[in-house]
This record gives sequence, structure tokens and C-alpha cells, in this order.
Amino acid sequence: MVNDLPPAPALNVEQLFPFQLDPFQLQAISAIDAGKSAVVSVPTGSGKTLVGEYAIHRALARGKRVFYTTPLKALSNQKWRDFQAAFGAEQVGLLTGDTSIERDAAIVVMTTEVFRNMLYGTRIGQVGVSLEGVEALVLDECHYMNDPSRGTVWEESIVYCPPAIQLIALSATIANADQLTDWIARVHGPTELIESDFRPVPLQFHFCNLKGLFPLLDPEGQKINPRLREKKPPRRGDKRRRERRDDCPGIAEVVERLQSRDMLPAIYFIFSRRGCDEAVRQLGSTSLVTIEEAQILQQRLENFLREHPEGARAGQAEPLTRGIAAHHAGILPAWKGLVEELFSAGLVKVVFATETLAAGINMPARTTAISSMSKRTDRGHRMLRASEFLQMSGRAGRRGMDPTGHVVCVQTRFEGAKEAAFLATKTSDPLVSQFTPTYGMVLNLLQTHTMAEAKDLLERSFAQYLATLKLAPEQQAIAGRSQELARLDIELAPIQTEHIFHFEKLHARLREEKRIAKYLHQQARETRAPAIQLALEHIAPGDIVYLKGPHIALTDAVAAAVCDRLPASPADNLLCLGADNYWYVAARDDITGIADTTIAPSEVEGLRSPDDFVLAPGRHAAGDDRSAPAAAAIAARATDPPIAPEVAAQQDKIGSLQAQLDVHPLHQWGKPGRLIKHYYRRIALREELAERNAKTREHRSQHWQEFLNICDVLRDFEALDGDTPTALGRMAAAIRADNELWLALALGSDACAALDGHQLAATVCALVSEPPRPDSNTNFEPSPFTLDALDALRRPRRLLFQVQHRNKVAIPIWLEYGSIGIIEAWVRGIDWVDLCDGTTLDEGDIVRMLRRTMDILSQIPHVPHLSESTCRTASDALAAMKRFPVED
Repeated sequence: MVNDLPPAPALNVEQLFPFQLDPFQLQAISAIDAGKSAVVSVPTGSGKTLVGEYAIHRALARGKRVFYTTPLKALSNQKWRDFQAAFGAEQVGLLTGDTSIERDAAIVVMTTEVFRNMLYGTRIGQVGVSLEGVEALVLDECHYMNDPSRGTVWEESIVYCPPAIQLIALSATIANADQLTDWIARVHGPTELIESDFRPVPLQFHFCNLKGLFPLLDPEGQKINPRLREKKPPRRGDKRRRERRDDCPGIAEVVERLQSRDMLPAIYFIFSRRGCDEAVRQLGSTSLVTIEEAQILQQRLENFLREHPEGARAGQAEPLTRGIAAHHAGILPAWKGLVEELFSAGLVKVVFATETLAAGINMPARTTAISSMSKRTDRGHRMLRASEFLQMSGRAGRRGMDPTGHVVCVQTRFEGAKEAAFLATKTSDPLVSQFTPTYGMVLNLLQTHTMAEAKDLLERSFAQYLATLKLAPEQQAIAGRSQELARLDIELAPIQTEHIFHFEKLHARLREEKRIAKYLHQQARETRAPAIQLALEHIAPGDIVYLKGPHIALTDAVAAAVCDRLPASPADNLLCLGADNYWYVAARDDITGIADTTIAPSEVEGLRSPDDFVLAPGRHAAGDDRSAPAAAAIAARATDPPIAPEVAAQQDKIGSLQAQLDVHPLHQWGKPGRLIKHYYRRIALREELAERNAKTREHRSQHWQEFLNICDVLRDFEALDGDTPTALGRMAAAIRADNELWLALALGSDACAALDGHQLAATVCALVSEPPRPDSNTNFEPSPFTLDALDALRRPRRLLFQVQHRNKVAIPIWLEYGSIGIIEAWVRGIDWVDLCDGTTLDEGDIVRMLRRTMDILSQIPHVPHLSESTCRTASDALAAMKRFPVED
């Protein structure tokens, strides 16, 4: 760890930062000085960048270097300019994939992907040439780990980063910062969590509807403002009533209220590019600036247009002079940069922006307005997530300028104050892992590591860490059941399975024979029933009968003497004294037989049943000393009840089986019933544990299985020989794209080898571009040679689809013809204005498509095993594309 470095000169924190630092900043500085890595999770706009700046000061004082990573090229460019002003231009370098400035400087700002790519060429844990002298790595906007398409880059960077480099992860507030910290401590080294919910500029939430602008929350800030509650909430099952469009405030009304309350400048978030542009138009001729500010804006605009004549966005220049602008991905980067500068200078008063502006760009405002509590996504409409809402809200409040930041939620047809209050009081979302293996990851790891080492690295991912936490209750259940199974194994160890089965077999036979006996007994009883019922007509006290029936449920029939008839009862029941000295009330169907013998009536005359004895069929009560002599006389005179021969034979079978069970060997180890129960419990436990362990292994090895599946695809295409990358594998490993194998197959094919520069650039664009929006159109057609090359690639693409599907690999394989004619036209030198006039694509989309193509073209000369002609052609095409506005 960095603790091993020589002592550094003592840094005077008060001199470095001549203002009062927040407690979390002091805690972070203390952790850095202690040589620990740190996770700083604080609200947006709280000053977490200062922690990174301190790490830079500390490293410079020790003669060391710092890498500062961000998720966006625009943010990297901004940090580069900020650090140049703070530390001197010669001290700061910039690496963003398509830009390399002073890469050996003491402070190097870069995108996180660039840092991850540096690590690919070195064994994990080792400090390669590119990282020599680096003391600290700052991971700004670390919550980007949640980004579905790029989050894995942060995990790889943390796992692959050498332990000797101090990690400083700066993040907006996340719900599970403790888990992130614990994970980094496990895979990298001692790490301290610095958490705070303190905002230097507190936020005040408002709600805007047609009636005005109101506080959104109650004075405690915990619940919705009572004034904004619905008067008559919808009944359960009713759909929420939609507001009419005319009942929702328009853009102009909201902006007017913000201006009248001195709540400008503001960022007004609208979740569509078209909506942002339309909002600018809806303000008409409204001016939000003074005459002096308008003159400054006009001058700044003219200076920009002199330097970039093609840089103005149609319909945006004149509103800019009135302090109004739009900011979204469809706008030229240069124009967005101008908007950002003017807004930061306080000259632009309202910017209509998509939520991408909330992702790290330093454009603090007094107010943020949020146009809707839901947004449209590729998967349909959904409510904003808490972290999205907090990220946008966090842009409100300029430190040192505003005592309070304002967040304004606007009434829409579908959401109102209830939804806004829910988001305003909700805590942040937790980080979830987006880790997923790719062709590039697999090939780069296998160039420097064994399969076993690669598996170990995958098991160190944040995804695996979270999976382990999630599996903790399951592991406890497995441990508990394993202990129970071990106890049962010990108890049942001396018992032969044959004894269990034999006892069960005998017991089952006994149950069946008893069932047959019961049936035979019932049949015999039904046969004797008429004679018994006839004899009962003349029954008298002293006669002996046998009791067992529906009301008197005895195991064996009991002999009893009739003591009295109960004529008042509807069934003409009998009061009997049994040979067991119990009184019974028997109905007719409880009499199973009448004995041939009797006792003298005098022996039962005068006997009385207990006073509280209820004379109802089936009732019985113990006799006493007075009835005991009569009971003994009954027992002496009674003979065995008559038994049918077939019943007697069945009882013999039952007795034989019971005798075998009574002397069964199973008795020597305990009660047979308990042992059999434990035997089957052991079987159930083994099955349950096998199922639970299988699910656990599957969950644990999910990413490893994906890794192996990718290896199978690579072997099918001979990019891997066993576990070693081949020439094709090394080509794919050198490429950074969505599907590196697909690009290696395409660029290394004969189809691309004979192309000219504009044709190769268009082909590359087709290989890396997602399908354009359905409403996009272009007048530029690709050349026949380009189309022939793309047609030749259809067969290997189809084959790759099939192999990926067979191996359960879901990595996109782009081959989009739609807009590639634009690339050819640009490489051939078309004017920017003419290019834009020939397509319905937004300017920002065109620039992004051109830059994505340039990124791949810039990689081609560094890809091994490609032909020299292809590398030269790529370099020539790249040079032809480097002009404004693609190259600022």
C-alpha cells in the first residue's frame, strides 16, 4: 500500500483551501493521509471534488502522479481545463480515447475506459509502465457503476488496479455505500467510507400548478404539504383522474414565476430533445437578461461564430442573446460548450436540458425545474428513480452564491404533487452491479493470465460480492440443514436399510390385515344383527351383553350387565354396568352380541349410576366400591363373545404380524416409528441440500459460465487455441467496441482489405452503429463497393449469430446500412452545412456517429495482424474526418 512510501512534506490544509472545510472533507483528507483508499458518498454539489484535489496536492508533494478518471469525455475535458488553471498547464495531461495530451504529466485526466484499457496489458496487481509513479486513482462519479451499458468498466478498474495505488471513489449519495466500501476493501485494500447527507446549500422543494408556486413538503420536510393533498382521493380500484392539458402550467408560465421570485438561473429538465427545442420556441420573444447582459451575450456569440462559422444551431442563436438555450445530445459539442460557459458565467438564465446534463457536467444553478415525474424509455413509460431525481435536484444551489437551492416540480396530466413528494422524500437507490464478460475482457485476461486466475478475478467482482451477500440467508439454511443431516447420519449409521424396509413392510401388512378384519367383523355383525335386535325386545336386568359400536368406540368388546331400560329415550337405550366397573349408556346398534349366561337381577338391583351421569348414548363413567362386586360377577360369568370363524382366522394373522413387529431387530436402536421418520427426513434433507447447493453454485458461477460460453464462441472461430489467444484473438483483444470479435472478423476479412478510405470508414460505421431512429432519413447513399463489402460480411455475421445463440451469448452484432452514406460524404470533404441539409438526423447525432467511427479508425493501426494497407487506409480516412465540428 501507499503507506510504504517515504514520508511526505506536511501539507498545510488551511493554506491549500483557505475556507472552512466540511466535516466529511476533513475526514476524507485524514483517510488519505493515513494511506487508506476512500469512498466519498455525499450529495451532488457538496464539494466532493475537493477530496480529489487534495489527493493531487499530496501526490505532487511526494513527487508522485495522480490519474483522475471521469465517465464522460466532456467532463474529462472540463476537469482538464480546471486542473490546468489550478496546477499549471504543464502539470496536466488528457486522455480520452481520441485525444492524447501530455500523457506522462503528473496529473492525467482520462475517461474510465481509458484507464481500464491501460490495465489490460499488465498482470493484475502489477504496476505496468503506464502506471509508473502513480500514487492515487480518483474515480469521479463512481455511481456510474449503475450504468447498464458501461458500469462494468468501473468494476474492472477497481479489481485490476494494483494495490499499491490509492483509490478515491467520489460518488453521489448511494444507499449501499457501505457495501461498495467493504467490497473495495476486500479486493483492493483498507478502505474508509466517508458518508454525509449534509448540503452546504440546502434544497427547498416547490410544486408548480396553475394556481401558483407552493412549497411541496410540510415544514418538517417529511410529508406532502397538506394544501397540495387531493381533496377527494380516488376510490380503491379507480384509475387516477388525468388532468386536462389546459389545467397544467405551460413553459412560459413556469419560467415567468421563476423570474418573478428571483429563482433564476435555472436548469429546466425535459426528457426529450424535441421538447427542449420546443420549450425555447415557446418562450417567444421573452428576454430574461438586462440590456448589458444582452450586449455581452451578443458579443460572445459573434466571437464564437467567427471562430466556428458552422457552429450555430438553427433557431438557437437569437434566443441565446435573450438568456435562453437548449442543451442535449442532438446539439453540436462546440455549441453545448458555449452554452455551458455562458450559463456558468450567469449570462444564460434558463437552459432546457435532457437529464444527461445532470451527469457530472459542472453547471450549477439556483433552481432546477423538473418537467415530469416520469419518462419514456425503450421499455415504455416509467416513474423516475430516486437517484435520477436526486441527481437532477442536486444541480440546484450554487455554493457561495445561493443561501438555498430550489427544486420545482411541475404539474402534468399524469403526475401531481403526490408523486413529486414521494420522490422528494425517497432515499437514494443502491448500486447494483452491471458486470458482464465481453470478448475483449476474456481475450485480454487470457493473454496474461491462466483460466484459474481469470476465474479468481471474476469472483472478485462487485457482482459476485453482492451475490454472496444475497446468498447469506441461503448459506445459513444450508448450514443448518447440513448439521441436522450430520446428526441423522450418526444416529442411523448402525442401522441396516433392509431393517427399515422390512419393518415398514410388516407394518403395512398389519394395517391391511386390520382393515380386512374390520370389514369381516362388520360383515359378521350385520349377519347377526336381526337376531340380536329380536332378542333385545326381551332383554331384562341381569342379562349380559357385549358392547362395542358407533357410540362406544372400544378396541375390544366389553361384557356388561343390563341394569335398566331407559324408555324415555327415543332409541330405547340401555343402562349397563361393564365387567370393567364402568357405567355405559348403549344404543341398540352398540350391542354386538348377547351372552348365554346371566347374573342374578338382585346383584344389580339397587345400584345407581353417578348423580351427574348424563344418560345419552356413548356416555360412560367409572363405577365405585358399591358396583365393584357386581362388575366382578359379570366378569366371572361372561364368556368370550361369539366370533365368526373368518374373523378369528384374521385375528390370528394380526397377532402373528404384531408378534413379529414386537421382536423386530429395529427395536434395539430406538423406537421404530421415530427411526423410520428420521430415515425419510434424511432422504428429504439430502434432496433439499442437493437442490439448494445446485442453485447456489449456479448463482455463484453465473459470470464464470458466461466467461466459459464466450470462450466456446472464440474457439469455434479459432480466436482461442485451447486457452491461448490466436492471431485473430489478439486482433480482437486490441479493439475496444461492443463486439470485438465481430470487428476483428470483419476488419481482417478480404471484404475490407480492398476498400478506399471513405468506403472503409462507412463500413466501420455500419459495424459499430445501432439502428437509427425510425423517423431519421438521409439523402446520402453508400458507394457500390461499400455495399458489396457489407454484403460479403452477411454470411460471417449470420454464422456468428448462430454460434452466439448456441452458446447463450447475447452480444450485439451490428451491421446497419441506414446512415453510413453520411460517413462517406464527410470523408470525401462535404461541407458541414450541406451534410446537415441532407439528413434529418440531429447535428449532435451526426457528430456522435462520426466520432464513433473515428474512434475505431484510430484503433486500426494498433491492431496486430491487420494488413498494412488497411492500417494506412484507416489513418488516411481518420485524417480526412478531423475537421470542425467533429474535431473541435
